[in-house]
Amino acid sequence: MTAGLDEAERRLAARDYRGAHELILAAIGADDTNGRAWFLMGVIAADHGNAGRAAELFEKAALLDPQEPGGHAFLARARLGLSDDAAARAAVARAIALAPAAPLTMDTIGVVLARLGDHAGALAWFEGATAGAPGVAAYWYNLGISREFLGDFAGAEAALLTSLRLDKDQPRAWWALAGLRRQTPEDGRAVDLEALFARAGQDPAAAQQLGHALAKTWEDLGEPLKALHWLDRAKAPRRAETGYRTEADAALFEAASGAHLAPGAGAVSERPVFIVGLPRTGTTLLDRILSSHQQVASAGELTAFGLALKRGTATPSPLMLDPPTLVAASRVDPRALGEAYLAATDGLAPPGKTRLIDKMPLNVLYARLIHEALPEARIICLRRNPLDAVLANYRQLFATEFPYYDYALSLEDTARYYVMFDRLVAHWRAALPADRFTEVAYEHLVADLEGEARRLVDFLELDWDPACLAFHENAAPVSTASAVQVRSPLYASSVGRWKHYGAALDGARAVLGSLITE
Repeated sequence: MTAGLDEAERRLAARDYRGAHELILAAIGADDTNGRAWFLMGVIAADHGNAGRAAELFEKAALLDPQEPGGHAFLARARLGLSDDAAARAAVARAIALAPAAPLTMDTIGVVLARLGDHAGALAWFEGATAGAPGVAAYWYNLGISREFLGDFAGAEAALLTSLRLDKDQPRAWWALAGLRRQTPEDGRAVDLEALFARAGQDPAAAQQLGHALAKTWEDLGEPLKALHWLDRAKAPRRAETGYRTEADAALFEAASGAHLAPGAGAVSERPVFIVGLPRTGTTLLDRILSSHQQVASAGELTAFGLALKRGTATPSPLMLDPPTLVAASRVDPRALGEAYLAATDGLAPPGKTRLIDKMPLNVLYARLIHEALPEARIICLRRNPLDAVLANYRQLFATEFPYYDYALSLEDTARYYVMFDRLVAHWRAALPADRFTEVAYEHLVADLEGEARRLVDFLELDWDPACLAFHENAAPVSTASAVQVRSPLYASSVGRWKHYGAALDGARAVLGSLITE
């Protein structure tokens, strides 16, 4: 039986799921209390994207073999796939308590901790995985990303280069490497990247990652139009695959503008601070500025409010955020929703911190629902020059499994999304009280850091803390695309970036129309 499961593991590593499945079924037929067999069955379910079934199988494996840490670690990862963070924390704690030594289990624990926001805790597990299995490229990739989030950029580059030496065909590693620092002619990576892009064929995810790496490289080398060319090529296969339509987002924005909770009072707490807006418009910068205050902590980009609303509405669609869910908000009790959010974020702020930032950009769609559920919460909306905002979103590689940013697969669609966003923010400006909802322009933040920081600290009803001006010295992890930038002193080089692209932005300019003031 052991030999059969050993062979099943080898076949799983080779992605021979059919052969592995047959061997696992034979083992279960011989002994249905074999926890390892159920665990391997869970791996098949997880690899096929069936988080619910995977969680059931890993739960069974953990019950049958409670002293095997792998079952608990993989159960934690599956629970994350089901957005059950509490269960994931409990399962990963059980795995850690068993002192695992297997590299795969250590890497899995690192992944879970990172996704739960404990990047410092994750680092040691990734280091353990690479020490135990130094020939596995994926472990070095995870270590590199962990080091990047923690501000160790030299260490991150070393780990990513090791990963690529072990396996050159890793589009995500090439993209991460390009983002760590400014590329130079001496790096000479453009030729390798173009060859890899040609081999990517019709793999939309690979083309997107490699094309973005090429765009970043050519932009660093002073060729913005060549960079834009590679962005267009990178995004085209993915755009065709998604079939994105502006009309879908138009329906979402319309539903958001009219969404209300049921009549009633919300939960009272001054702790929540929501930083919202479009991605890549300064949300992470503002998060770092404010979380440098001695009384403010950052929880990063949370889905807690959207999940609480989804569970409160119990709408049947698989999407967390969609028009039916926003419409169904009218039957959700404000206090229950507010308390659900507070419970989900409880413990994320260290002792002594009286404010907790949630910087999920998409929370802008929930602004009125947030105010109704949490009437003492503050909402700060980032704004940016329309052309710079559109360009910044188009230049960003968003997670391919997250559909809410698919607008950024086309420059013109990104401009259309900006128009809808601008209209919604104007609606919130009129509908929400000024002491609960405010806006800040990225350009103003850059030009007058102290003035804007003082205004926003006052908005949070806190005393001034000069540490806000030294935000780049904040040692807390950063897990967004701004991980490199926000560890440097404030700079204004990205203001007016659109001017480098000339007529290439004419399509976006036409969509934005009168919103452009230049």
